[in-house]
Amino acid sequence: MKILLVEDERPLAAAVVRVLADAGYHLTWEGDGRKGYETAMREEFDLIILDIMLPSKNGWDILSDLRQARKTMPIMMLTALEETDDKVKGLELGADDYLPKPFEVPELVARVRALFRRDKVNKSIVTRIADLEIDRKNRHVTRGGKLIPLTRREYDLLEALASNEGRVLSRETIQERVWTDEESYSNTVDVFIGTLRKKIDAPFEQKLIHTVHGFGYVLKSEHP
Repeated sequence: MKILLVEDERPLAAAVVRVLADAGYHLTWEGDGRKGYETAMREEFDLIILDIMLPSKNGWDILSDLRQARKTMPIMMLTALEETDDKVKGLELGADDYLPKPFEVPELVARVRALFRRDKVNKSIVTRIADLEIDRKNRHVTRGGKLIPLTRREYDLLEALASNEGRVLSRETIQERVWTDEESYSNTVDVFIGTLRKKIDAPFEQKLIHTVHGFGYVLKSEHP
């Protein structure tokens, strides 16, 4: 498994590289934000560990630009910032985990392994959530064994939600991942959520698509 670490604190970077290498991972380290972003765009990685306060390009911008470029690898934010607003911002921009400094080495390794396990499940050919099944290879969706026809945009929206099962996605994050700017409007996500609910949820007692008021939407088998 290949991991890119973008961290400008040399002692910390050296320690992270050593620990994860001992755990069997192949590490690439960049100490500059812009170089880290260029490396992430040029090479394929299974995970990125990304600091926020970086020279030349900060972690927020790197995270946002990678997601807009449709880079889907898990990204862990590694930072000294511990404010709730910063955690929300990272998750809103598409981060998969958030580990504040200082941290214990066993926790870092455990979180890396958890992200790899979750990513492996998300990339499986068929995703199952309750009685909903999404066949990624053929782009087929069934619920309760019944085939549900979806438009391309409806399918892309459902897949984005399913790939982040249990994690709230903001409207802005969904727009960045599913639509290009010129094709979307302020209410585009809400409109497509409505049409998707009519097909995915309306005919069934158990609802899977939930609104988190003031933030966005989440797909899960139980109400948040």
